[in-house]
Parts: sequence; structure tokens; C-alpha cells
Amino acid sequence: MNLIGEMLSYPFIVRALVGGMAVSLCAALLGVSLVLKRYSMIGDGLSHVSFGALSIAIAVGWSPLKLSIPVVALAAFFLLRITESAKVKSDAAIAMISAVSLSVGILVTSFTTGMNTDVSSYMFGSILAMTREDVICSLALSAVVLVLYVFFYNKMFAVTFDENFAKATGVNVSLYNSLIAVLTAVTIVLGMRMMGAMLISSLVIFPALTAMRLFKSFRGVVIASGVLSLVCFCVGIVFSYAASAPAGASVVLVNLAAFVMFSLAALVRGKL
Repeated sequence: MNLIGEMLSYPFIVRALVGGMAVSLCAALLGVSLVLKRYSMIGDGLSHVSFGALSIAIAVGWSPLKLSIPVVALAAFFLLRITESAKVKSDAAIAMISAVSLSVGILVTSFTTGMNTDVSSYMFGSILAMTREDVICSLALSAVVLVLYVFFYNKMFAVTFDENFAKATGVNVSLYNSLIAVLTAVTIVLGMRMMGAMLISSLVIFPALTAMRLFKSFRGVVIASGVLSLVCFCVGIVFSYAASAPAGASVVLVNLAAFVMFSLAALVRGKL
């Protein structure tokens, strides 16, 4: 308790906890649909796009978030259109865009500012990078993501499990696929300050996969995924502070531990 009290006495850790929990919850809820639709790696691809956009923004002195959010949203929409056309497989499209975006980011960085503190924090994550404005922006956009997710929950459920049936019932599948992609893009950009471009996709993938070990209904997985993401994030931040370890990597390892425990619990339950 003394450790937690000491942590909460630092404003930058409070900012990191508040902003990070909001982003983690959004990522976990969207992650369920993405994992079930086999779009798990879209988070990784979009994080690299975001890194490229952030590198350009820092080089020219623009606000990183204001440039990266529309660029990553467009990339998500573009990825979706490519995969829907069936001319390019989703994994190939994501790999191509990831490589190109990361290359652009590295080239822009090497020719301009170099690997300074700003670029490094976006690449690998840093709780020190979260400013008050970042937290306010994260909370506002996370609230929008959560409201849209709850409001269109039934439509997203239909699109996630059976697109053909959803089309037959009059659901605009393309619209809701685009909505999922754009909401994911916004969440990825918001989480990069905390987790870094290299690790942000773990917030999307791990909670959903972990929840699926024990829960079988869509609603059960969504609720469990949201709770797991919040618990793992908080435990990861505490471990990061106690061990003086990078926050992003700590959160990922806690998520891995939760996945292993849930997998063992599922194994034991299957033998009973």
C-alpha cells in the first residue's frame, strides 16, 4: 500500500494511469472483434503507420496527434478496402504497409531530428511522455470510442460473426467494418505515448485471447477482456515503477502471465 501511495503522489504516474486505463479498455473491447475477424495484426500495422506520421510531425514541428490520427484512420480504411477486394490478402497488406511506414519514419528521423527523446518515447513508450493535454485528449477520444462501441454493439456483433447473414438482414457491413477500423486507429494512436509503436498491438490482442480461454459467449469475452485489460495495465504500471522497468514492456509481460494462468485454468477445467 505504501508503494501505491508513493506512486500516486507523482502527477505523471497519475496521468499515465488515467490515460492508459482509458486506452487499454478501448483496445481490449475492439480487440475481441479484431481477433475473431482474424485482423489481429492490424494493430501492429497501424502502429507503424502512426510512427511514420509522428516522425514527420515532429520533424516539421506539427502536433503529433493532430497529424497521426487522420493519417492512421485513412490507413485503416485503405487496409480494409484492399482486403475486401480479395486481390491482396490481409496479412500481406498489413506487412507491406508496416514496412513502408516504418521505413519512412526511420528515414525522416535520420535526416532531421535524429533519435531524440520524443521519437524514442513514441517508438518504445514512456510514462514520462504523457502531458496533461495528452490525458485530456485521450479521455475525450476514448469516451467517443466507448460510446460508439456500446451504441453499435449489436451491429458489430453481427458483422464480427457472420458478414453474409448481417448483409441479408440489412446491415451495412462495409460501414461497420470501417467503423471498427477507424476506432482501432484512434485507439492505437492514443496508446503509443504509453506503450510505444513496438508494443501497442499487445493491448489489442492479449486481453481478447486471454478471455477466450475461459469464456465462450461474445458478451462474456468482451466483459472479461475489458476487466483483464484494466487489471493487467495497473499491475504492469506498479511493476514498472517498483522495478524501474519500461512501462510498455511491463504491461505486456503481465498480460502474458494472465494468458498463461487462464490457459492453465482452462486446461484444468477441461479435465474435470
